Amino acid sequence: MATEIYDVIIIGGGPAGYTAAIYCGRAAMKTLLLEKYMPGGQMGITAHIDNYPGFPEGIDGFTLAMDMEKQAERFQIEHKTEEVSSVQLDQKIKEVTVSNGTVYGAKSVIIASGASARELGLPEERELRGKGVSYCATCDGAFFRNKTVAVIGGGDTAAADAVFLSKLCKQVYVVHRRDTLRAAAVYYDVLKQTENVTFVWDSTVEEILHDNTVTGIRIKNKHTGQLQTIDCQGVFVAIGNVPNTKLYEKQIELDGNGYVIAEENTKTSQLGVFVAGDIRTKPLRQVVTAVADGAVAAYMAEEYIQLQTAETE
Repeated sequence: MATEIYDVIIIGGGPAGYTAAIYCGRAAMKTLLLEKYMPGGQMGITAHIDNYPGFPEGIDGFTLAMDMEKQAERFQIEHKTEEVSSVQLDQKIKEVTVSNGTVYGAKSVIIASGASARELGLPEERELRGKGVSYCATCDGAFFRNKTVAVIGGGDTAAADAVFLSKLCKQVYVVHRRDTLRAAAVYYDVLKQTENVTFVWDSTVEEILHDNTVTGIRIKNKHTGQLQTIDCQGVFVAIGNVPNTKLYEKQIELDGNGYVIAEENTKTSQLGVFVAGDIRTKPLRQVVTAVADGAVAAYMAEEYIQLQTAETE
């Protein structure tokens, strides 16, 4: 049974979650935000963000996350660092249970759980996490100062990671399965002019070599089938994300890739449940689109509560 009833519970403390919290707080709704890790989500571990309006020179994700948290707390929202273990969304008062067994109730729920880094899927990958395999260049890059590393991927995250690591590491290999990066030209232009960055095109990682810690990678050219070994001490995986929707898969409608199905109004298939950020079906997943979702979700949650209140009066 719920220990306390909130107007809104927000699950996730990334840009979508914190924006929703700001809007809910400003609307004087009793709001609880639950985040299992540090504020910011994927944004919080991004080295440099240069496409978020208002920062002419760009800003690092951690700083932006801390500022969002401070702004939300100014509007007296409640924030708890707790992991959600289960939810019950198909009832008027929704229930959110955290890992210590505490149950929180809410008239509405905003799901802003975001996405997690996609793994390569190699058998040795997980055992080498923290032993040379990383999914966060800004978190772990300093451990590889003056060493050789490989960045796997070709999107904006991979390119930004490579730029960041090139300033710390002796040599950076960028391994991509295609023959050009999908990243924004601004990243590609910088990398092409960086002496200690080498591109390895049309290749996939077949094996991570190790002797307790990473010693290299074995890659395969997808056209020739030729195998090549790259000696390195670190492997930074940046091949996209997977939505954090396991908790909700039997209670709200998801698409074939596991994303929550919702239009721009952020309404899910469950009454009183809204979704914001990278976890939602959408064509573009960026900080700026997550922020927009958060604002809309908060507005829709407020409207939903007002309608529910009017019906009971």
